[in-house]
Amino acid sequence: MIHQYKNNGYNIVLDVNSGMVHVVDDLAYDIIALYENHSKEDIIAAMVEKYTKPEHHIKITGEETDSKDLAEITESLLIQIQEVLDHIEQLKEDGGLFTEDIYENYIKDFKSRSTVVKALCLHIAHDCNLACQYCFAGKGEYHGDRSLMSYEVGKQALDFLIANSGNRRNLEVDFFGGEPLMNFQVVKDLVKYGREQEVKYNKNFRFTLTTNGLLLDDEVMEFANKELSNIVLSIDGRKDINDRMRPSRNGKGSYDIIIPKFQKLADRRNQNNYYVRGTFTHHNLDFSEDVKHLADLGFKQISVEPVVAPPEEPYAITEEDLPYIFDQYDKLAQFMLERKKEGRDFNFFHFMIDLSGGPCVAKRLSGCGSGTEYLAVTPWGDLYPCHQFVGNEEFLMGNVYEGIKNTELQEEFKHCNVYSKEKCRKCFAKFYCSGGCAANSYNSHNTIHDAYDIGCEMQRKRVECAIMLKAAEADLETITD
Repeated sequence: MIHQYKNNGYNIVLDVNSGMVHVVDDLAYDIIALYENHSKEDIIAAMVEKYTKPEHHIKITGEETDSKDLAEITESLLIQIQEVLDHIEQLKEDGGLFTEDIYENYIKDFKSRSTVVKALCLHIAHDCNLACQYCFAGKGEYHGDRSLMSYEVGKQALDFLIANSGNRRNLEVDFFGGEPLMNFQVVKDLVKYGREQEVKYNKNFRFTLTTNGLLLDDEVMEFANKELSNIVLSIDGRKDINDRMRPSRNGKGSYDIIIPKFQKLADRRNQNNYYVRGTFTHHNLDFSEDVKHLADLGFKQISVEPVVAPPEEPYAITEEDLPYIFDQYDKLAQFMLERKKEGRDFNFFHFMIDLSGGPCVAKRLSGCGSGTEYLAVTPWGDLYPCHQFVGNEEFLMGNVYEGIKNTELQEEFKHCNVYSKEKCRKCFAKFYCSGGCAANSYNSHNTIHDAYDIGCEMQRKRVECAIMLKAAEADLETITD
């Protein structure tokens, strides 16, 4: 399978199964488009008919006028066509173009593989000091009672993780909410306990935390810089956008309070190992302006992601919004290139892509590992496939004291991959998104083996922009060298 597209002046050909990316000229682009379903004779005839038209002469002869006669132009063109055909044949032979899908046969072994738990999302607080309009967790309370995780439950969760991690040494724990800093003492105590267990069990904990920043102070920053591998700072961008969707409980905006704190923390972390993370909605489809705003504030690690919401919500993204959103991604990519040339570049999470190797096969096929390798823990110790399923009793898997009880559900998540979803099979982006989010699939289609259609459209556009940026960056490096 190949995917071809044009973006920012580049003709890009992606060989989906090998991951090889080719930047080609117009002639090669057109030949590749016909290669699989047409004979060489038909391809040559089609290219001669197209490229011997006057407007294409300069592309063949290199001259600004069509001074050569048609016979000379055709002869030159035929040589170029044959060279392209030979090159395609060589790439195909070398496994760089039109490669076969070797992963579908691998999926049988993949389904039967043994898995271990490697990451937990600890819901340290089912409470929040903001009242974000789009919060999937019901303003941090997960549609239930406000609750804070006790040290005893958190300690048992870490013990559960260690006991179920097998020989895996590196383990991840995310302190999540609600707002986890409303339970900061327990966060500190659990990190201390985890560090003690590292030596005892030969494990290495990578702790992270997501915060809205209202309670961020020097003590938290000092702790974060010492103990947290990453910290996510929630802000939607421009002041009016942020304060509209992320008000405090008393209705006031949060922007003026958190911005100086976030800037201070980002600088203290040397602009690494953090993200300012926002959400865009139907109300701010021009989200590229929010990314620019955050970049202009000095942030180097930025993520602004589309809201996922029931279609009846006024802020939900609709199918009609997609053309405008695609244009925003293109504008953002162009802006990032300009900043790169100026030496003021920054990272945008959804445009970060590894073309040299990328994630392991298992991750490319199944994604985040929700329900198997990754679990969410409620303040009272219940286990769910991920934070977005918390509160839905249908997805209750067990608890940190007794372990996984609903093994059938665990098996269903284990079998969830790009080949269990019909929509993914023919999608060029499947090995980059790994089939998308199981929770989004369930919320939109009542099954984890489907895909959130609007999200898929945006994901495909992001992948295209990300690959284009890699091509443009390679050009910049060549010019610099």
